[in-house]
Amino acid sequence: MPKVYNFGAGPAKMPEEVYEIIRNEFTNFEGSGISLLETSHRSSTYLKLNKEVQDVVRRLLNVPQNYKILFLAGGGQGEFAAVPLNLISRTGTADYVVTGAWSAKAAKEAKKYGKVNLVIPPTDRYVDVPDQSKWNLDPNASYVHICTNETIHGIEFDFIPDTKGVPLVADMSSNFMSKNVDVSKFGVIYGGAQKNIGTSGVALVIIREDLLNQALPICPSILDWTINAKNDSILNTPPMFAIYIMGRVLQWIERQGGLDVMADLATKKSSLIYNIIEESNGFYYAPVAKNVRSKMNIPFRIGSTDGNDTLEKEFLKGAEALGLIQLKGHRDVGGIRASTYNAVTLEEVETLANYMKDFYKKHSK
Repeated sequence: MPKVYNFGAGPAKMPEEVYEIIRNEFTNFEGSGISLLETSHRSSTYLKLNKEVQDVVRRLLNVPQNYKILFLAGGGQGEFAAVPLNLISRTGTADYVVTGAWSAKAAKEAKKYGKVNLVIPPTDRYVDVPDQSKWNLDPNASYVHICTNETIHGIEFDFIPDTKGVPLVADMSSNFMSKNVDVSKFGVIYGGAQKNIGTSGVALVIIREDLLNQALPICPSILDWTINAKNDSILNTPPMFAIYIMGRVLQWIERQGGLDVMADLATKKSSLIYNIIEESNGFYYAPVAKNVRSKMNIPFRIGSTDGNDTLEKEFLKGAEALGLIQLKGHRDVGGIRASTYNAVTLEEVETLANYMKDFYKKHSK
């Protein structure tokens, strides 16, 4: 079969080396004679894996000891509810910095459980992160929520906001483990695994211990961070196979050299595409402000700032003929989107870059 180059936004490409590990372990996990799929979550085999995955998370991000690491069902959207359910009780209000579709969904969910203050003015065109001097932060907020990388709109924070002591909560679903972050600057970090660190079915949550024991009385046990921390993420049968895959992906990142190596590759890969866009005399157009352009998700239009439908369809058709798949932009924004997560190799991005150059030479006026 011809090689496929997967630029999907999520579920996304996983490292080929990890697939080999999964194949070898699938029916005989850790010498148990059975698959992890049929292993008890209370067995010593799974308890060992649970600790192993927590440990690799702690090593990669240098997570301080006063933070709990949780593996929860429900994905990122489950945490949209879990965040206010666990944190908003202190003051009944929370700050949300809405910079794209996912932070907007998080803010909408939080309104069910308390008052939400939109830190920056609402917009229907997400192309930038306003300077923090323009933010309207509420010193009485229980927490400040951001999405560090907007998968749909391709906006990535290039700074950690100063929240004046109010706990900072970050949805890192699509740039988790793509670079080093100072975990101590955050109260909570969370994200679904299916974009950069595994497959769908599990959310990784890192929470500072002083923020536990604050859940609203209506918080379901399955979303209660305190209860799940006390039960070491095994309150009930967890999404074991998704946790296992996440662990194997994180171990792969460690073998590659860790997060500094991932960050360097992310810069090289994204720069290849952005440079072609910038040098195309407007044939390719990236709407996002340069300082906050995502290194993970690169949306762009072809032919004009609003896109030429005929050219974009032809681009996608030609790309698929070469095995370059899942490049169609999200339905909310259209156009093209290339996702260059950790598992996407530099050589694969170079193949896309060469196709973009050829398409430009053929169709530019």
